[in-house]
Amino acid sequence: MTTIVAVKHQGQIAIAGDGQVTMGEKYIMKGTAHKVRRIFDNHVIIGFAGGVADAFTLSDWFEKKLRTYNGDLRRSAVELAQDWRKDATLQKLEAMLIAFDREHLLLISGNGEVIEPDEDVIAIGSGGNFAQAAAIAMTRHAEKMSAKEIAHEAIDIAASIDIFTNHQIITDQFEA
Repeated sequence: MTTIVAVKHQGQIAIAGDGQVTMGEKYIMKGTAHKVRRIFDNHVIIGFAGGVADAFTLSDWFEKKLRTYNGDLRRSAVELAQDWRKDATLQKLEAMLIAFDREHLLLISGNGEVIEPDEDVIAIGSGGNFAQAAAIAMTRHAEKMSAKEIAHEAIDIAASIDIFTNHQIITDQFEA
């Protein structure tokens, strides 16, 4: 289990994720995993929660969609979500993705959702609700913080509450 949060704030878009990989509900398998990565020649950043192999499969599938639709993030996300619901192999995948480029911030799920948030914050994973609440509060009240600082701090807060999230935080960002 994990926590990923992405924040669009003051002309920046950033993402942060913890490094914990849990086997079941009792065993921490790894504490330094990288669940945030750049794809499509570094033009898109994704973060994933769920099964690692499933997330890599979705990442590869999503990158193919980005290539097919010339980097159009929204169109690629919708096409991925449609395939995810229709394809028997993809339907079995248990993961969620946050994806963004310099303009758009999206949540993509296997239920067919492609969501661009109203509050410019998206979080997924076991500590996602904690991270999202913290990040929204910071975007509303911490004007001097960058998007990257907000995303990092939101994961740090979630890690203090959620036992499936750790303090090994990876961040990345684009200037919007």
